[in-house]
Amino acid sequence: MFKAIRISILLFVLFFVAMGTWLTQARSTDWNNSLWVKIYPINADGSAAAADYIDRLEVEHFSGIEAFIARETERYASSLQRPVRVELGNPIREQPPELPEEPNALKIMWWSLKMRWWSGSVTGNQDRIRPDVRIFVRYHSPDHPVTLENSVGLQKGMVGIVNGYASRRYRGTNNVIIAHEFLHTLGATDKYSPASGQPIGPDGLAEPDRKPLYPQRYAEIMGGRIAIAADEAVIPKSLKYAVIGPQTAREINLID
Repeated sequence: MFKAIRISILLFVLFFVAMGTWLTQARSTDWNNSLWVKIYPINADGSAAAADYIDRLEVEHFSGIEAFIARETERYASSLQRPVRVELGNPIREQPPELPEEPNALKIMWWSLKMRWWSGSVTGNQDRIRPDVRIFVRYHSPDHPVTLENSVGLQKGMVGIVNGYASRRYRGTNNVIIAHEFLHTLGATDKYSPASGQPIGPDGLAEPDRKPLYPQRYAEIMGGRIAIAADEAVIPKSLKYAVIGPQTAREINLID
């Protein structure tokens, strides 16, 4: 009897957690109110360059993200003047849980749970009111090469991890990756080849009807790169050269 009661209570709690997650995700893409996105810098490699860059960060450095979302949602008839409000949080001293080296469904699920718990625990002191989306940006010295695509955005938990370079030169590129992972938290899917990084047409191309098809002039944000040729693509230098394509717009509920 007591076992049945414990199981019932657990199922009751899980139901409310699941319902709360569903409501949060539904509200995040109704586009009726501004989404509060908070960015937390992390010194990824412990370098002096990253520390100095983080000390100089200002919220204005991320204004391109707000401008990009406002511009693109307006193209799909959203009347919200400021669909995203970006704020800059205090630096985080802990590193996030590492992704499993040989991922499978169970390992990814366990990592996701650890990531959601970690994101709440390290920001609790500065977030009396929880933002809609948390993005942790791990800054690396530009002298230390890193695979910037090893970033991730979780719809469940509304949290993202971004790898970027601690340099003014890469500020625009960092914002492209932040915007990409932010849209993952809203339900957008990748539209590029994991093996090559090449955008997959037509949905991963900004101009799928362009003739000739290459070179493309812009990147579809979830395609991630500007396709210069069928086998060559580059990350755009800023969000001025990125768009939200129709399929991504459907995934985040901008259009039916």
